[in-house]
Amino acid sequence: MNRDEYFDIRKLHDQGLTIRAIARRLGVHRRKVRQALQSQQPPTRTSPARGSIIDPYRGWILAKLEQYPELSALRIHQMLGEQGFTGSYSLVKDTVAGLRPGLHTVHQPLSFAPGECAQVDWGVWQAADVQGGRRRLSFFAMVLCHSRMLYAELTFGESLEFWLQAHHNAFDYFGGVPETVMVDNCKTAVITPRRGDSAATLNADYAAFADYYRFRVVPCTPRQPQQKGRVEKAVGHVKTGFLAGRQPASPDALNPLLRAWLDDSANTRVHRTTGKRPIDVFHESEHAALTPLPGSAHPCCAITSVVANSCCRVTVGDNRYSIPPEHARKRLILHRSVDHIHIYTPDGTLIASHLRSYARKTQIIDPAHENALRHLTKRARQNRQVTDFLRLGSAAEAYLLGLKDKHPDYRRHLREINALVPIYGRDPVARALADTHAHGAYAAAYILSHIQAQDRRADDTPAGPLHILRNADILDIELPEIDLSSYDPDDQAPDDQATPPTKDLP
Repeated sequence: MNRDEYFDIRKLHDQGLTIRAIARRLGVHRRKVRQALQSQQPPTRTSPARGSIIDPYRGWILAKLEQYPELSALRIHQMLGEQGFTGSYSLVKDTVAGLRPGLHTVHQPLSFAPGECAQVDWGVWQAADVQGGRRRLSFFAMVLCHSRMLYAELTFGESLEFWLQAHHNAFDYFGGVPETVMVDNCKTAVITPRRGDSAATLNADYAAFADYYRFRVVPCTPRQPQQKGRVEKAVGHVKTGFLAGRQPASPDALNPLLRAWLDDSANTRVHRTTGKRPIDVFHESEHAALTPLPGSAHPCCAITSVVANSCCRVTVGDNRYSIPPEHARKRLILHRSVDHIHIYTPDGTLIASHLRSYARKTQIIDPAHENALRHLTKRARQNRQVTDFLRLGSAAEAYLLGLKDKHPDYRRHLREINALVPIYGRDPVARALADTHAHGAYAAAYILSHIQAQDRRADDTPAGPLHILRNADILDIELPEIDLSSYDPDDQAPDDQATPPTKDLP
């Protein structure tokens, strides 16, 4: 940048022109305009540059590059050395970079026969509010290459189940299947891209889907977006023609509007390239060339292996779905579709089925699974009570049979007897259990009474036989008759003559 350019740039900037406008008017790069505006002083005059030892070879280098554009700077340096050049490789590299003619890529226009090919791709939009947070919206686009007939739909994801379901919906919209489908190198379609002579490795589930609908998958070359230029333009058309100016919402709310836009605008407009309406070309020549749809729809689900957690839940994304409690902590097979979540055992038995939720961090629970868990927890607690009781010595099993025979609510007695262990210790409770069993006394109150009687003894003499009062024993008790004659009012003397009764002293 010289001084004249500097002052011209500053003058135009003072007049209110933008950087882009200044660069366009003076015919300079915008970078030079920014440098002039950032500098507070004009550039100083410099002396003419001195010549370089490579100047005599510039014409020869330029001729070689025009003849062989792919010639490398390293090879040119070697060839110059053969001619007596003694300069460095970096000098040759900088000179070659300035002299090499620009290589402009030229693309051959592609043409397709009716029904021959469709191109597919994903587009990304904004995030929509859902329960518990926000989810990003994507949209799928498929274009029939001959007629430019377009199909698009919004989804809450780009994983395999959305990819397959969107293909099925597009084929259903077109009423048939094209011979080939050109795809980008997304993981839902291509595992390993094509490199050199090696073929691309397709996703096994997508390859099976293609076999089911009888079409061939054609992956594009990496970093060659022009190979699927029709769908690239279609993605842009969806963004500008339908999504622009709309507020994000769930796919269920927007997809009917998108379908109406496809029918009334996108496929009925006059296409800029063909000069015809896509819907007219489609009905004239392409619809009849499509392969008919199979008799039944593909399940369009992604199958993965999962492990249920200890809370009887299977995690899908950031949501959790319930399973029967007997399958907790086990490996299961998960079938994810756009609308449903199905969970199977490894042998193929269906154990849980849920509607898919697109909320964030929620639990989707089947009431039957909760009831089963509640009953299982109750049985486990009861089994623990029985196990703990049977550890109270050799008489515990026979005592348990006695409890069951005497008391319908024997589990209450089990709980009360087990509760005595932390208070009095296992051995005293076990001894009381054996003693009461020997006397045929089956109740928690008898165990407690016997333990308390043992604690009240001051000495260490062996305890006497346990006497249990029963209803029959109470009926056999004989009490002496009481003489009530002294309380008979007829035999009482008047108050003034009454003498106090005397009582014999012992």
